[in-house]
Amino acid sequence: MSAKMKRREFITLLGGVVKEKTMRRFTLLLLVALLGGTDRLAAQETVETRGITSEIKIDEVIFGHLTELNCKFKLRATELTFAPDGYVGVHHHVGPGIRYVISGELTFAEGGQETIYKAGEYYFETGNLAHTAQNKTNVPLRVLVVEILPKDWAAPAMIAPKSQ
Repeated sequence: MSAKMKRREFITLLGGVVKEKTMRRFTLLLLVALLGGTDRLAAQETVETRGITSEIKIDEVIFGHLTELNCKFKLRATELTFAPDGYVGVHHHVGPGIRYVISGELTFAEGGQETIYKAGEYYFETGNLAHTAQNKTNVPLRVLVVEILPKDWAAPAMIAPKSQ
């Protein structure tokens, strides 16, 4: 084998090693960026709660006659139970939705104004306005939350405002 041929093989081999090292560095950098972003996102999404339990009743990707929504969003229905004096701190939601008070009374505070919703009443939340919710009574409160979310959303839909 000639010296010229050996040099070509060496250069080809060296090029492969350099590409492999570059790909490893890129992959490591991407992983660090993703994990770092996840930590920041999780930290931003911490909402103070007290005496709250939740149970997702249904979580279905939208598919039907509204083709512009198909496979892009889902509907989630979650039942929240607030113990007496149960509280959800300042938060907003990933998407809009309708709330139905199953039993008890909910004190809802938004924009400096408090509204009390009683059993059998509905209200709508746009999702983008920060608010709090509290059970100021001595009996449990149950609320059904039905909301629109991105189809791949797996976390709770209640998130802290970005300004906190």
